[in-house]
Amino acid sequence: MTQTLPRSLRKVIVPPVKCQGIKTRLVRFILSNIVWEGKGRWIEPFLGSGVVLFNVQPQRALVCDINPHIIRLYQMIYEGSLSPQEVRAYLMAEGKKLLSKGEAHYYLVRERFNKTGDPLDFIFLNRSCFNGVMRFNSKGEFNVPFCRKPDRFRQAYVSKIVNQISQIQQIMQGKEWEFRVGDWRECFRDVTEADFVYLDPPYIGRHADYYQQWSEQDAIELAKRAQELPCGFALSMWKENKYRLNEHLAHDWDGLIERTFTHFYHVGSRESFRNEMTEALLIKPGYEVPLVELKRPQKPAQMQLPLLFSSIES
Repeated sequence: MTQTLPRSLRKVIVPPVKCQGIKTRLVRFILSNIVWEGKGRWIEPFLGSGVVLFNVQPQRALVCDINPHIIRLYQMIYEGSLSPQEVRAYLMAEGKKLLSKGEAHYYLVRERFNKTGDPLDFIFLNRSCFNGVMRFNSKGEFNVPFCRKPDRFRQAYVSKIVNQISQIQQIMQGKEWEFRVGDWRECFRDVTEADFVYLDPPYIGRHADYYQQWSEQDAIELAKRAQELPCGFALSMWKENKYRLNEHLAHDWDGLIERTFTHFYHVGSRESFRNEMTEALLIKPGYEVPLVELKRPQKPAQMQLPLLFSSIES
């Protein structure tokens, strides 16, 4: 059964991985503005947290990320080699050690993870690091400090994470999803007309990458290559905040359909990153939902927050 867009979500599927730029607040907006028949593959060259993928729930998908830890974790959940029960037992045990030893245990786990790359340690660090930031140094080592909450892994919080893993595991069942570690160019090599490519690259000018450096030249190349694709595509990118306007959009992505969404960023390593932001969704012409349909009144049971200028809590 193919999953088509646009779609109205009653409830957003929240992934177990957190990172800066996560689209949990924007996923309703994204999925309600894109037209796709679902006959090919849903392709994401910048998977990140996976929140858009898990809410589209395509039958076929090709997803890629330069961060091997994210891909390995989701690949193991997809294959069934990492179970929700295993995650629960691990987090309960490590959570007790964290409560007893405090930040010393966090840094012990961080050091261990940087040697072994254990996916369970990755989950632990991702959910107990400072301010939900995922950051690695030039050696590929996780280097985010502790959130200073020794009681982080209370039973309710562990259950929340485990339930998120169980939910995405159920979503993955019976689907043809391919996970790759690599840069975005890998995903562009065998795109067909029936596919749809969703692009969520590092935000140029906001220092928000979480595993690699992302230069202006990379952004320009992506813009050029994306607009040569034979299929539909959409790009998520920040447009403006109270400090400045993203000139890259007008200069390198001109000629696309633009939809905007304003919300407040709570995640970021700096105070200046945690403020109101207008996000742009740029869509290849012919793959956008007409504005007249977005503004059409809905039945009371289907009512939701305005799609163009709103903030959605999750």
